[in-house]
Amino acid sequence: MLNEETKRKLRLLNLPEVIDIVDQQDSDMQTVALSFDQRFQRIVDYLFQDKYDEKVKRLVKSARFRFPKADIHDIYYAPARRINRDVMNELATCKFISDNRNIILQGYTSSGKTYLACALGKEACRQHYRTRYIRLPNLLEEVAEKSIEVNGRSKLLKKFAAYDVLILDEWLMADLKKDDVAFLFELSELRFDKASTIFCTLYKKDEWIPRLGKGTFAESIYERYAAHDAIVVDTGEMNMREIFKNGTMRDSM
Repeated sequence: MLNEETKRKLRLLNLPEVIDIVDQQDSDMQTVALSFDQRFQRIVDYLFQDKYDEKVKRLVKSARFRFPKADIHDIYYAPARRINRDVMNELATCKFISDNRNIILQGYTSSGKTYLACALGKEACRQHYRTRYIRLPNLLEEVAEKSIEVNGRSKLLKKFAAYDVLILDEWLMADLKKDDVAFLFELSELRFDKASTIFCTLYKKDEWIPRLGKGTFAESIYERYAAHDAIVVDTGEMNMREIFKNGTMRDSM
């Protein structure tokens, strides 16, 4: 049993959970019968899991996912959808992040690109990678707002360049201004070979340069994000909103 002085020190160390764990152990006769090493191991295991879970929750919250409940285990697989389960499971290991590779989720409207991106993003959070989801139109609006502030644009660049995983939804859906393309070029330069970016887009890789307005910036963005070693996942033509409109459906295959 812990004395009050020990409890006080644990609170000062910001470890009040240890007090609760020891109290629970002391009330369980089977646990009391364990050796000191066994009891201590259980305390450490509990603390590790608790701290791990809290960090993941913070990372998921700060990622601002469009679908925060998206999960790699709930992906709907069907032959008509043509999404390879093995490929998705490999991506869920997050090796693409340590390899600084990008992912392009390309498919028709409502084919589930955003859900897949959020599911992969959550796996990244579970492995303690700093992740952020944002729609490209919202990012460019933020760029316009920050550009009128002193150093606002450069601070925004550093902020989005720093994420281990950046999910850009609605990639190239709207027409872009020259300033927009210039910002995207600078962002691609900062992230190239240092971080991973996941794109949700209607457009195949060979359509990117025309959508970016051609020119050197467009070609450079394409080269950094898509040309080299990018992982392309075709999400197909199935309308997932129609499939799930009457409730959730979990794959049972």
